[in-house]
Amino acid sequence: MKIKTADFVISNSDVSKCPKERLAEYAFIGRSNVGKSSLINMLTGQNKLAKTSGRPGKTQLINHFKINNNWFLVDLPGYGYAKVSKSVKKTFQSFIKNYFLQREQLICSFVLVDCRHEPQKVDLEFMEFLGENEIPFCIIFTKSDKLKLSELNRNIKNYSKKMTSTLWEEMPQYFITSATSTAGKEELLNYIDIINQQLEKTS
Repeated sequence: MKIKTADFVISNSDVSKCPKERLAEYAFIGRSNVGKSSLINMLTGQNKLAKTSGRPGKTQLINHFKINNNWFLVDLPGYGYAKVSKSVKKTFQSFIKNYFLQREQLICSFVLVDCRHEPQKVDLEFMEFLGENEIPFCIIFTKSDKLKLSELNRNIKNYSKKMTSTLWEEMPQYFITSATSTAGKEELLNYIDIINQQLEKTS
């Protein structure tokens, strides 16, 4: 799939104010310094679609972008290490949770993980929340250009071991990406395209 159009539609912190259209939504979320905005810009081919910043926590609302007039890419606030007040972080957690639990248009969530680091508790806990609530998700390993291939493979293997040694029977579907080299772009967009085609057949 090629993204021909990517248009900003709305930002808000209330799931009831999200777009009413019955289009498939794919949500992107991760820790606040994982490179989410850069990845979204890489996928859409628009350098300024999602706001990037050297300061973690730039995204603070539910952001809807309509892709090819056919589906929504949803950019969600990062969790974890954003330098915001406890009250603001609590608000984040509240409306993020509401989005995942209430948004019927949500088809799949992509949890972004920095491939350079060991499995982080906050990431594992968030994936546990998705699993407990039967919300489909995939993992996106970001910043793959920062590691040698052998290091990358070792880290992903360790991630798989960590997940399957706790709550998971197997490692979820995952993608290896780099906003710098565009690695993983085609695979990720094709995955979304296949789901969209399946949805069209059943609608």
